[in-house]
Amino acid sequence: MSQLFPPQITLDEHAEQCPAFARWRAGHGVLQHTPATQAAVYRLAHQLQQSQRQPSVESTYEMLTALDRLTSAGLWLVVHMTYAKRCQPDGTPLRAEDFKSRPEGHTGGALNMVPAYAAYLALNSLTGSTRSWLMGQGHCVAAIDAINVLTGNLHPEQAQRYTGQGGLDQLLQDFYGYAQLPNGRPAAPLGSHVNPWTAGGIIEGGYLGFAELQYAHMPLPGETLVAFLSDGAAEEQRGSDWIPRWWRAEDCGSALPMMIANGRRIEQRTELGTQHGLDGFVEHLSRCGFDPIRLDGRDPAAFVCTLYEMEQRLARRVDEQQRGLLQYPLPVPYAIAETTKGFGFYGADENAAHNLPLPDNPRHDDRSRALFNEHAARLWVAPEELHQACATLNNHAGQRPIERDHPLALRHPHEPAWPQIDWHSGSVSPMQAVDRFFVELVAGNPQLRPRVGNPDELASNRLTGVLKALKHRVSEPESELEAIDGQIITALNEEAVVSACLANKAGLNLVASYEAFCVKMLGAVRQEIIFARHQKEVGRPAGWLGFPVIATSHTWENGKNEQSHQDTTFCEALLGEMHDVMRVIFPADYNSTLAVLPSVYRERGRISCMVIPKRDQPSRCTPQQARQLADQGAVQLDEHQGNGQPLLLIANGAYQLGELQRAAERLRERGQSWRLVYLQEPGRFRVPRDEHEAAACASPEEIQALFPSALKHRVMLTHMRSEVAHGHLANLFPELNSSRVLGYRNRGGTLDEAGMLFANRCTWAHALAAAAEACAVDPLQWLHEDELSAVRGQYNPTILR
Repeated sequence: MSQLFPPQITLDEHAEQCPAFARWRAGHGVLQHTPATQAAVYRLAHQLQQSQRQPSVESTYEMLTALDRLTSAGLWLVVHMTYAKRCQPDGTPLRAEDFKSRPEGHTGGALNMVPAYAAYLALNSLTGSTRSWLMGQGHCVAAIDAINVLTGNLHPEQAQRYTGQGGLDQLLQDFYGYAQLPNGRPAAPLGSHVNPWTAGGIIEGGYLGFAELQYAHMPLPGETLVAFLSDGAAEEQRGSDWIPRWWRAEDCGSALPMMIANGRRIEQRTELGTQHGLDGFVEHLSRCGFDPIRLDGRDPAAFVCTLYEMEQRLARRVDEQQRGLLQYPLPVPYAIAETTKGFGFYGADENAAHNLPLPDNPRHDDRSRALFNEHAARLWVAPEELHQACATLNNHAGQRPIERDHPLALRHPHEPAWPQIDWHSGSVSPMQAVDRFFVELVAGNPQLRPRVGNPDELASNRLTGVLKALKHRVSEPESELEAIDGQIITALNEEAVVSACLANKAGLNLVASYEAFCVKMLGAVRQEIIFARHQKEVGRPAGWLGFPVIATSHTWENGKNEQSHQDTTFCEALLGEMHDVMRVIFPADYNSTLAVLPSVYRERGRISCMVIPKRDQPSRCTPQQARQLADQGAVQLDEHQGNGQPLLLIANGAYQLGELQRAAERLRERGQSWRLVYLQEPGRFRVPRDEHEAAACASPEEIQALFPSALKHRVMLTHMRSEVAHGHLANLFPELNSSRVLGYRNRGGTLDEAGMLFANRCTWAHALAAAAEACAVDPLQWLHEDELSAVRGQYNPTILR
């Protein structure tokens, strides 16, 4: 910590004059305080007294002494969670039968997080302010749960189960206990990663690297977020290097990144585990605009002092910027807590520390049992001493929220004011409906912070109004479409830009990208909806406003580029997620796009993947039909009463609808009966997988009305791969022999729209040929010979255009 600190002689004199400082300075068990940390604590105590946040320097020392006890007890509890099914609070050594048959845990990383999280609680207590927190390394959740149980910072489910007589033993037994309820869900309010039972948890942290992309976009002005990050994630994701480019005091709260640099991944040392690598990383941070601060990651007091110093530095820089002394980007403090993996227990700094540091299972191995008891004894805190420490740190008393209820954990913005809906009757890009709607939505709701995630080509994707109104966020604007306070986060990194919106849970969001490149967003989006789903299941549903992730310039219209730009994977993968937290929507035109947008933003804790063409599309839906599509997910667009049993034509996708409308006209000419249904939201018509999804799916009566069981012969033309659509919607095709589904067949290249449709056997003529197969009739009833020859690959395909 490169700050101005008192010399050692001053510290020695202070210890003689102040017993509270001397007591803290002596450390506790494995926790020892370096001279640099002693000097930082001396400085902190005097700063807190001068700012009247603490009545005396002694009160700060007493609280940090309590912090040492809490940290040591947290370390003790974490190793018990991994290995033991019973603990002895009086410090009695454990016997063989007290240990688990199958120990499990991410022990080393969790041990490293104990002093960090305990310090976060202590800083809140010292300053009387509840900051928010997140942890990118979600597998270290044992540290959070251990400290929360010891301090009583719990949701009701955990408080009922893990406090009182036998509560700690129940915690140990539940940790990796794998117990299930009859419905298949976990029986214990505990998990292997951060989850909605984790008090204050807001991100699972199962995908390393996404917390690093999100933390700066999370807090609002006046809020502070402590972001615990891992050194492994620094290898995972470079987009986090750009945080100083995007952070602005005008619309962002204080963000305090704290890397736990323990130097090891699962099987080997990381580059940051070497002195050269760590020094190089510090230089890299400085070049990226950060202000790196190194600290002793083994000492909770060092975390407290550093976090406080980070707040002060950032506040000073904001003040200097506002007085014209500095310009954006401001140097963002970034702390690096240097430690060894698994510090505090046997096997620290070894590869085995990641999971199970002991040589063997102490239930069966005498040496491992002796090592456990020996090293756990160094961490043990007498119950009376621990009780007093927790009482010292738990000073909320109605003055501030407990950490379980920090601001970011309770996001629930008011419902926005909605723009007026103006329909369109001509040929126009459906993306212009998005453009107009979002611009007006943002303008009508200035209290909601807007964020637009843009990998590139916003104007090309027909969002010119959004670009003009909100502008790219840059440090040195070079055109009227850029601004220091712009709301558009632009980078050729899909994960980074979608994370900016996933993090903005207090505002309005829009993400748009080429469909093929949206695939790179899947991990970030999936982590978010899984967490939201789990929140719903525990009875505390997410309150953030829904928003669309738009896949445009999509597969069927991106023929000017090669097949890398033609990929339907994104919507297919998300269609497999639970429909009550992830909608997959295929608007066919301007009106259907416009009609569904209010419902997309009205949702809470639900994201919508919208696959929207950017090229002009004819108006295919009346306002009434567009509203019905928004409400019901499908609509009957047209029908013809002719000869024979009606053929049910199902279109899913704008270009697919165009082809089936053309097929329907040919059937009308030939006197064949048909019904044309547009399926905008296929997930709504799937067989629900549980009660939450059932509430978001169509009822049997709605399905019967749109897809009558009497209509046996069915042909679907889908934007997706046919196997995916048929698999998810098998209930719509009950008779395999009389049904056909056509879709993307992984064929493409430098082709126009008609060429893409032909290459994938998805033209109107292919649909009629498939219908003839389903009906077991001669396709020449509906097709000319040369058309049929083209379908069979024996004639010039231009005849089908």
